[in-house]
Amino acid sequence: MDNPIHTRFTLPCLGLRAAAAVLLLLLLLSPAAITPVASHNDHGEHKNYLVIVRSRYEYDKNVHKNVSSWHASLLSSVCDTAKEVLEADPTAISRLIYSYRTVVNGFAARMTPEELDKMSKMEWFDRALPEQTFHLLTTRTPHMLGLMGGRRHGGLWNTSNMGEGVIIGILDDGIYAGHPSFDGAGMQPPPAKWKGRCDFNKTVCNNKLIGARSYFESAKWKWKGLRDPVLPIAEGQHGTHTSSTAAGAFVPNASVFGNGLGTAAGMAPRAHIAFYQVCYEDKGCDRDDILAAVDDAIGDGVDILSLSLGHEDAIDFSDDPVSLAGYTAILNGVFICAAAGNTGPSPSTLVNEAPWLLTVGASTTDRRFLASVKLGDNVQIDGESLNDPNTTMGDLVPLVRDVSDGLCVNGNVLKAQNVSGKIIICEAGGDVSTAKAKMLKGIGVVGMIVVTPELFGPVIIPRPHAIPTVQVSNAAGQKIKAYIHKARGPTATFVFKGAAFNTPRSPMVAPFSSRGPNRRSRGILKPDIIGPGVNIIAGVPSIEDVDLLRNAEVPRFDIKSGTSMAAPHLSGIAALIKHAHPTWSPAVIKSALMTTAEPNDNLRKPIQDVNGRPANLVAIGAGHVNPKKAMDPGLVYNMTAMGYVPYLCGLNYTDDKVSTIIYPEPPVSCAKLSRLEQDDLNYPSITVILNQPPFTAKANRSVTNVGAASSTYTVEVNVPASVTVEVNPPKLTFKALEEVLNYSVTIKSANGQALTGPVEGELKWLSGKYVVRSPILVTNESGPSPAETRKP
Repeated sequence: MDNPIHTRFTLPCLGLRAAAAVLLLLLLLSPAAITPVASHNDHGEHKNYLVIVRSRYEYDKNVHKNVSSWHASLLSSVCDTAKEVLEADPTAISRLIYSYRTVVNGFAARMTPEELDKMSKMEWFDRALPEQTFHLLTTRTPHMLGLMGGRRHGGLWNTSNMGEGVIIGILDDGIYAGHPSFDGAGMQPPPAKWKGRCDFNKTVCNNKLIGARSYFESAKWKWKGLRDPVLPIAEGQHGTHTSSTAAGAFVPNASVFGNGLGTAAGMAPRAHIAFYQVCYEDKGCDRDDILAAVDDAIGDGVDILSLSLGHEDAIDFSDDPVSLAGYTAILNGVFICAAAGNTGPSPSTLVNEAPWLLTVGASTTDRRFLASVKLGDNVQIDGESLNDPNTTMGDLVPLVRDVSDGLCVNGNVLKAQNVSGKIIICEAGGDVSTAKAKMLKGIGVVGMIVVTPELFGPVIIPRPHAIPTVQVSNAAGQKIKAYIHKARGPTATFVFKGAAFNTPRSPMVAPFSSRGPNRRSRGILKPDIIGPGVNIIAGVPSIEDVDLLRNAEVPRFDIKSGTSMAAPHLSGIAALIKHAHPTWSPAVIKSALMTTAEPNDNLRKPIQDVNGRPANLVAIGAGHVNPKKAMDPGLVYNMTAMGYVPYLCGLNYTDDKVSTIIYPEPPVSCAKLSRLEQDDLNYPSITVILNQPPFTAKANRSVTNVGAASSTYTVEVNVPASVTVEVNPPKLTFKALEEVLNYSVTIKSANGQALTGPVEGELKWLSGKYVVRSPILVTNESGPSPAETRKP
């Protein structure tokens, strides 16, 4: 049941007495009996706003039954209460969208500019933020990440019981509840702390999918025609895929048209899933709905939150719903994992930058879906395809290209008489390749070659297509086009080979994975870590844009790529750690994942970027996740939620903005606190900014012993000669578990002059089997002031 303090219904914006009367009536009704009503007679253009109340203001419990009553009274104080309006339509005016309990001190409401102006003069008013839209950003990865295998082989599932009893909350665009990945057979009931609900009928939710709720009270005003999706929740492609990646049950014989055949499973197959729909296909995710979902998820009792969504702008921490909700989550002991974004490889494109979040970039896996283009001169060009490996193209057929723009998007230009019965080569762009394939099928094309953009390097992201298709790298595409140019009557055919695990080097940073540096806090390295996010097989309601034969079985697995796929990998792994170490704080789990991450690939060489050069720290953070090592990290960097307050003060946030972020903790005064520089935040990575003479900085850290009770760690530092690093003390001796020791790192420009560019290195604490590694980033760029924010 809902916590009575948090209500999802809307309250009429009436006079104070009328509002109180209506509120009392609604509180006596069950939530299911309340139907939001549309506004008819209010004047002016209405827009959604998130209204932040000054943190020093709290509601009087002698006057108001709960926080929703108080918020309704605040809103009613600025509404049009003209008698003639109310007499004409007694149901006018539904304005209060959400009343928040914990994620922020405030409410979401619909107001006119005149009402907002009036409200801005109220003493309790802090600021109002206009509506914002956020966007959504397997059979192999459990084996690749070392989760499977018997005890002798160190399979992590054996030591973590597959995350049993841990609740992962997923915020996404919908879930196909009937998918076999969400079968509850053999699952234990959720723990007694679970207080959530399922808006599907009782035969759909089970001990695996224990909760399902949707949030659209704010979104419905923005997107005309959006129907109430509460019953049922939408069958989302994205949400089904991310949920099954994090905690899907074992499903045998899973594949994508015969590719990647095996037993599918999520990272934590025995963890419970609580799903919160906040996004809608082709529309996005409304900020105020995101806040309401996290508000409920924390009250419901989730242990982990997984958010594969974000906003491309560098939003101030005090305005960003993921930052606000994330802080409240860790304040309540909930680990929160968020995608880094899909607008790489350009720098400064990363989203979800707050240090209390685990921000996850995407990497490739060691699996490819091989296919070849066999040319008429008997040369074979390698690529990838999701056509059934048993498919045969047969003899050579004519090979042509789109001579207009190469994009293959205009069927009128291509014309059936020119391309029917032929294979056509197309550049990526203009439209998604699956849509191109459907159009080309309609004019008789028998096969398609898609040339990947140059910036993707060797990384190919195959999709199922309506006609036989091979996707090739840009370099391979140039070879095929050169053959077409020189050959008389060029021909080709396809050879489909299926899945192979002979990727020359893996993992590699995904070309689309967003990169740092951190725009809001340059002294904190982001992303934190990378995980599998390319060509991930997981559950879907069905495969889109593919025509199936009549009576054919609907495919329930598909391949998708993105940091949206990487984040639930880390969420599921965090659930395994949470099961094994139930008392560990979110900061400790995060530290364990980061300090044990791998900076090297399968050849024990630095992880590559798609340009063939070693990936830099703003692409990989601490490195690629290593779940087995993360379970036993030796030392950890712990922090309480309130430990971020001096850091926020050090970023020059105002008292009101700091108090907005840390709500419902009491408001603070930065003047009465010791401000903490960014490099002194007890973070698992180390970033210092040398932009002022004498070009030296000192970072302080505290480590907690969670390894061997009696142990000694010695330091090892690897940095280029352009900087010097001194660690004091160079040796840490622990006598007990949970003992905390401090050390400092002094970093200087070696010649006393300004650096010409970023410098990267690493610090490692070594003790027997333990290697506790922190990446070091030294930069001369401080970036824009983190406290610069948009005004309402």
